[in-house]
Amino acid sequence: MKQFDQFINGKFVKSTSTEVTEILNPCTEEVLSTIPYGSVKDANDALEAAQNAQHSWKSLPAIQRAGYLNKMATVIRENRVFLAKTLAAEQAKVMGLAQVEIDVTADYFDYYAGFARRIEGEIIQSDRAKEHIFLHKSPIGVAVGILPWNFPFFVMARKVAASLITGNTCVIKPSCIAPNTILEWLELIQKIELPSGVLNVVCGSGPIVGNALCKSPTTGIISLTGSVFAGQQVMEAASQNITKVSLELGGKAPAIVCADANLELAVKAVVDSRIIFSGQVCNCAERVYVEESIHDQFLEMVTAKMKAIKVEDAFSDNNPDMSALVSKAQLDKVSEMVEFAKKEGAEIVLGGSRSSQFDKGYFYQPTLVSNVKQDMQIMQEEVFGPVLPVMKFSTLDEAIALANDSEYGLTSSIFSENFNKVMHAAEELQYGETYINREHFEAIQGFHAGWKKSGLGGADGKHGMEEYLQTKVVYAQYR
Repeated sequence: MKQFDQFINGKFVKSTSTEVTEILNPCTEEVLSTIPYGSVKDANDALEAAQNAQHSWKSLPAIQRAGYLNKMATVIRENRVFLAKTLAAEQAKVMGLAQVEIDVTADYFDYYAGFARRIEGEIIQSDRAKEHIFLHKSPIGVAVGILPWNFPFFVMARKVAASLITGNTCVIKPSCIAPNTILEWLELIQKIELPSGVLNVVCGSGPIVGNALCKSPTTGIISLTGSVFAGQQVMEAASQNITKVSLELGGKAPAIVCADANLELAVKAVVDSRIIFSGQVCNCAERVYVEESIHDQFLEMVTAKMKAIKVEDAFSDNNPDMSALVSKAQLDKVSEMVEFAKKEGAEIVLGGSRSSQFDKGYFYQPTLVSNVKQDMQIMQEEVFGPVLPVMKFSTLDEAIALANDSEYGLTSSIFSENFNKVMHAAEELQYGETYINREHFEAIQGFHAGWKKSGLGGADGKHGMEEYLQTKVVYAQYR
């Protein structure tokens, strides 16, 4: 069993807290490692190291900062199988998906390195003679990134790559459920000789370490990927110093399936979006609205598709489609939500309980739910498990209204072969992303941003990079 330490100012150091957190394999419940529980002093030490390194880091030409990002990507590719196995073990992500996460993370560092020559300001026309107005883009300073457990390695890159290329230094707080891959990678990148203090990683709880990072006047921007509750806590802490926040929070993504849709495509896309990482993905389809004339046919096809889903250990040679949920708490939450849906009158078409084929682990059956109503908990609150509720609609405008009836606004989708319908839906759906005739999964060059309670700001692409920049306007009068 490995024992990890904090990573502060370029080296691994003991936490000032003597408590540790055990990291479990969700399939076997065995202890994989321990991480520090963390302290306020750990958080402040990391912030101080980042602050001390920031001026020299921002003074490096951006192309030199990019060189370090390229080296980070190279280290990932050189150790891609080891990192994928580490990721699969700590969070029960099937090996195929774990490998995708590792590979895309490497691509992400290279992609953001490519912005080195594209961080641009402006020259604005003045109302005065012999004056130029220069708008500069500058780093904010010290960036804090708070990570989720579902895509911990990729989301780490989302926060680190964008902050470092723009001249910020960074303090990362990993999830207390899935930190191992990040900590193993930190050991591997020691050979690239990143300047001390530029990247720091502090393990610990949200109420102690996270709160200290967010309340500190040293912090210039806080980027969180997590729950709505966590986002609210971050905003409250950040308010003390009016610190900028960028938040990607929960989702309750609707998928609308029209009668003129390609049904085979729609069924595959919806099921793929629902069972990816056992349904533990913020942007995957959480509820489906199906036009009443094809409802029964759609339900029959989805039932057959979900019956064929292979649920096994993440390391199984049988190439499973999904594995265990990430923790007992997550398993209990999903179970309770399905039981409550049954009490409210919903019908369980398939699944609906924990998997009995496993002696250990947090496995839950792929579950299909029908006879649901819009005001049911399962249609309003995020499940974050392999549970798919399906509801009828009669007109497209009704479906759009039902889809928009949510406090969330992260992703959405529509399936139709009618151009006018899909464009109308794309215009009216109140979501940061709308997918047309495809599964829910964003691109690194896009902009992943939620509306309503799904967040503020966003990540990816040019606009994600600009989250980590602030403007300075210089009025230059000359004679």
